[in-house]
Amino acid sequence: MAQAMASMTGSVLGGSNVPASTTRRSVFTVRAHQDSETSSRRAVLGLVATGLASASFVQAVLAEGRPIKVGPPPPPSGGLTGTLNSDEARDLDLPLKERFYLQPLTPTEAAQRAKESAKEIVSVKSFIDKKAWPYVQNDLRLRASYLRYDLNTVIAAKSKDEKKSLKELAGKLFQTINNLDYAAKVKSSSQAEKYYAETVSTLNDVVAKLG
Repeated sequence: MAQAMASMTGSVLGGSNVPASTTRRSVFTVRAHQDSETSSRRAVLGLVATGLASASFVQAVLAEGRPIKVGPPPPPSGGLTGTLNSDEARDLDLPLKERFYLQPLTPTEAAQRAKESAKEIVSVKSFIDKKAWPYVQNDLRLRASYLRYDLNTVIAAKSKDEKKSLKELAGKLFQTINNLDYAAKVKSSSQAEKYYAETVSTLNDVVAKLG
C-alpha cells in the first residue's frame, strides 16, 4: 500500500520524487509573484487616479475663466529704483577701475556725491586708531571707486584748463589713497597716519575745486 501511494505521488509530481520543501518553495514563489503583480496594478491605478484628479482640477480652473494680468514691459533704462543702468552694456574688456558699474549722474550730482565720498574717506581715521585694518581697506576701496567715477564725470564737464589741473590733482589723490591702503594691508600704524594726513590734505584741495 505504501509503495502504491509513493507511486501515485511520483506520478502527480511529474514522475519523479520531489522533496516536500521544494514544493513549498515553489508555492511561495508563485504567491510572491502574484503579490508583486497586484502591487504593480495598484500603483498604476493610483497614478491613473491622480492624473484624472489633476486633469479635473485644471479643467475646473479653466472653466472659471479667471484672467491672468500681465503688465507692460518696463520702460528703457529699467524704470525701477536702482536699475537706471540695467540696459547699458558693461565694459568687461576694460580694466576693473575703468569699468562702468555705477549710476551715471550729472556733473552737479556727481560733485555732490564726490563730497560725500570724501567725508567717508576722512572717517576711516576711527578705524586706523582702532587698528581695524580690514575695515580701513574696505571703506577706502568702496569710497575710492565712487570718488574716481564721479571725479571723471566732473572733470569731463570742465574747461580745458580746469580739466588738466583737476586731473593732476585727482591722480595725486588716488596715489595717496593707494599708499594708505597699502599701509593698512601691512598693518603699519606709522605709515597709515602719514598717508592718511596726505590723503585728507589732497582731498580738501579736490573738494575746493568741485565748488
